[in-house]
Amino acid sequence: MKLLLNSKMSSKEESIYIVGRYNKFSRNLCQTPWIIDGVRRMESSVQDLIVNEIEKRVKYEKAKFSACGREDVDVRMLGDGRPFVVELMKPEVNNISDQVLDEIEQEINTNCTEIKVRDLQLTVKEEVKVQLKLGETDKTKRYRALCCINRPLTEMDFQKFQSIKDLTINQKTPIRVLHRRSLLNRPRVIHRISAEKTEDDHKFIIELTTEAGTYIKEFVHGDFGRSTPNLAEIMGDCRTDIIELDVIAITMDWPKTKAIKSATPTEGTKAKIENDCTNDFPCTKRFKHEN
Repeated sequence: MKLLLNSKMSSKEESIYIVGRYNKFSRNLCQTPWIIDGVRRMESSVQDLIVNEIEKRVKYEKAKFSACGREDVDVRMLGDGRPFVVELMKPEVNNISDQVLDEIEQEINTNCTEIKVRDLQLTVKEEVKVQLKLGETDKTKRYRALCCINRPLTEMDFQKFQSIKDLTINQKTPIRVLHRRSLLNRPRVIHRISAEKTEDDHKFIIELTTEAGTYIKEFVHGDFGRSTPNLAEIMGDCRTDIIELDVIAITMDWPKTKAIKSATPTEGTKAKIENDCTNDFPCTKRFKHEN
């Protein structure tokens, strides 16, 4: 198999950077290995599924996986996917051909049902630094969430959703991540919300466009008053909670779409998620901790 555009071996000092986008279709898969007190909590991760396939074709000393944000274990990443980068440290080659990158992409997409990847390509360290930083601060994200409420929905509720435009909320560091993140108060912007009814008048679907870094689960259930205004306060006289959540778009024009892409099916951004939930979901349920 031909790995190199240039057959000359590298000095093993410069890293190779592979960028792309991934979709995650599983609600039981972490982005990176989930290790607590030295014990691995889940068998695999998005990182493992991607890096393991790269390792079959390219030898290196160490790999580092980074992405523009992260979704929780039980959240799907749909749409065009999430940008990511794999840094191969001290590789035994100084370049990787487009053919090999396409083979890696095809192998993952053919043999794995939990994730798909697209637009695998090489980049340089300087671009990675700039784009990952921009991804933290400048991008907006779109979500689709199946929610529940402890009273029947009304037309007034849907009118309130439609009236939201560039709403600033304040979110204290969520209780579920306080064990690893500093206690801060973060102002975030909810740009807009649309809503759909379901057959159950205690369940509804919302689609949100938000500022990067917004905690969607906490916006919905309020996190015991730590996120305000939250959805229940906006709707009034109720308690709300989230059943399932999908990221459906990350508005970031990086990496560039490759001119020739492998034909790999992905789930549509309008995938209906209400069919995946159980009918007896209790409003007090909380999601797994973010990995």
